[in-house]
Amino acid sequence: MESMGDLASALDTTSSSDPASKSGGGGGSSDAARIAEVKAWLASQFELAGREVPEFEYTPRSVAHLHALASLSQARTRAASIVAADLRLKASEYRAQAARIREILERVGLAQEQLSPSAIASAQVVANVANLLNIRDTEMSSFVVAMGDLSLRKEDVEEKRAKVQKESKILLEYTRRAIAKLNDLKKTLAKFENEVAMHEAQMLQWQKNLAILDSKERQYMLQLSNYKAILNRVGYTAEINHGVLMEMAEHRKELEKKTKPILDTLRSYQDLPPDKALAALAIEDKKRQYAAAEKYLEEVLHSALTTPEL
Repeated sequence: MESMGDLASALDTTSSSDPASKSGGGGGSSDAARIAEVKAWLASQFELAGREVPEFEYTPRSVAHLHALASLSQARTRAASIVAADLRLKASEYRAQAARIREILERVGLAQEQLSPSAIASAQVVANVANLLNIRDTEMSSFVVAMGDLSLRKEDVEEKRAKVQKESKILLEYTRRAIAKLNDLKKTLAKFENEVAMHEAQMLQWQKNLAILDSKERQYMLQLSNYKAILNRVGYTAEINHGVLMEMAEHRKELEKKTKPILDTLRSYQDLPPDKALAALAIEDKKRQYAAAEKYLEEVLHSALTTPEL
């Protein structure tokens, strides 16, 4: 028979699959029959428990749940009755077989009363081993088959154990490596945390330097634009480069070398006594030479400015 606790635990599994609870019940005659079945089942169950059936309202939902429980309980009770009957039949067969074996042993003089304590203990050991090996009898062949099966299972277990041990060693090695890497990472993290202050100070200095460089860049860009404006204002072109200026400087030095003797000669005339005729002739000659030298200088400068750089 079912207990009330078992039936209550089965309520949740049966209520969701009960068709009556989903469809809302059948006709009036079927509802009355179901209520009668539920009442009879409840009375039988509470009678076995020695208690009275409590009063409650028979709603369609409660009747559907209780009818499902009653059906389940009755089905389990029938199944338990069948199993119990089979077990009782087997028990009677075992008792009859035990009686026959006892009678045979008594006939051959091997009754339990006639055996020595050591023989009884040995027989008990054999029986215990047979029960442990789960064999039906104590024949040698049964023991051999059982031992062979046990050996196969032992080999299988040893193989699985070796495999598990191998996997455990691999996992242990991985774990050790992971722990070592974790320790290294912790050390690295601690090192970085200790160096944070120093790097923060360095970053602040870099930020200051970057601000200074940015200011300098703006200053230099402004100066560059000013220099370009000045060069455009004085007529600077791309043809006037350092090489051309150096050539012009060399030509100027050469012209200065050529004109220096003339200037020295003119200065020497300043010490002469005044003579208008000679002075006038000398002055006119020097003017012609000076004019020729200036003309030559202008031609050289003009040719240097107009000649493109190679």
